Amino acid sequence: MIYARIAMSLSRSARIIADPFSEVLAALGARSVRGTGLEASGEWALAFDGRMRFKFVTVTRGRCWLLLPKHSPQALMEGDLVLLSDTRYTVASDPAVEPMDGMTLFAAPGQDLVRLGAANETALIGGGSGFADGSAAFVLDALPKFLRVDPTSSTAEAVARTLNALRTEVACAELGSSLAAERLAEVLVIAAIRAFVATSPKNSVGWITALADPRIGKALRLLHADVAYRWTVPILASEVGMSRSAFTQRFTERVGQPPLDYLTRWRMVLAQQKLKENQTVATVAAAVGYSSQSAFAHAFKRTLGRTPRSDEW
Repeated sequence: MIYARIAMSLSRSARIIADPFSEVLAALGARSVRGTGLEASGEWALAFDGRMRFKFVTVTRGRCWLLLPKHSPQALMEGDLVLLSDTRYTVASDPAVEPMDGMTLFAAPGQDLVRLGAANETALIGGGSGFADGSAAFVLDALPKFLRVDPTSSTAEAVARTLNALRTEVACAELGSSLAAERLAEVLVIAAIRAFVATSPKNSVGWITALADPRIGKALRLLHADVAYRWTVPILASEVGMSRSAFTQRFTERVGQPPLDYLTRWRMVLAQQKLKENQTVATVAAAVGYSSQSAFAHAFKRTLGRTPRSDEW
């Protein structure tokens, strides 16, 4: 019996994936939204609405201001890179300038570069990465609305180069450009998240930063490696070498919710994507760890606010 338990534990450990974040991106269908450019001079200000996506903005020439709700104005200079997540924002030559709707300027198909004024004092490049409908919150809730990346870091340089490449691929419409744009979007997400995790304080809350915690990160990798396994808090605590109470407290503090609540939410996000692929409710329930369709349906509705009936997707 002891050997059987050891074998079971080793089997689970062998299935631990190296990076749950990569699995989340793949499952949620990260995709390129668009690559855009802005060249401006004089007095100008453009306002953009908030959307469930990442938005990358880098200043390639000159300087400008970034205005965000509940933040003081941010001065951006050449080489600066910011990551925005589901928030309204304004870019401007001066915080006092009344903004115009930037969304309308980029609304027309193929209108990926906007010029304001005769000169070219300031230039910005932006790129976005979205997710499958209804799934973005799982990632975005674990990220800040605004992240400024150190312009001297290798991460900032890599993202700036990738943004340039993304804009070129989106605009050129050449052979393989759509696939290339998707891959570039994935690179942008990963690079930005690396910067976020590297600069986050140790008391940051969210499953993404919790991956850097040796024990909680291991627990998250275990959960993602075998989502259908009948995990319990005692099993997880034992796997990471902690008492049940200490593990529960630390997981909740780092992730923002108890272990099994996190597992249920991730299971329902996965289930939602599988239902969109026209898999049956029974198949999906089994795939995410439920032997009972009724129990699965109850958890699905409690978590997502709707039933998992396949004909609703």
